Amino acid sequence: MDYIWDGPSDICLKLALKMRNIRKRKNITQEQLAARSNVSYATLRKFEKTGQISLESFVKLTMELGVVSEINSLFEQPIYSNIQEVINDRNQNS
Repeated sequence: MDYIWDGPSDICLKLALKMRNIRKRKNITQEQLAARSNVSYATLRKFEKTGQISLESFVKLTMELGVVSEINSLFEQPIYSNIQEVINDRNQNS
């Protein structure tokens, strides 16, 4: 999925749809996921419709759905935009 032309709201909504698909694949209702993750049902419903959610609630949902490892792997491999970022990274980690 290429996010280059998407705005923040578009990206959040795509993440929400992915999470909803994972929930449905696991055959878990919104009510069940809300109870298991300690995220309110209203918050989960709003998230799946709009993509809006707090980071903490999002992480709780990923933990309950078994996809938190994907969150933990974010930013593990640096993506450099230019050579100066490579130099800065090497100097910082020396």
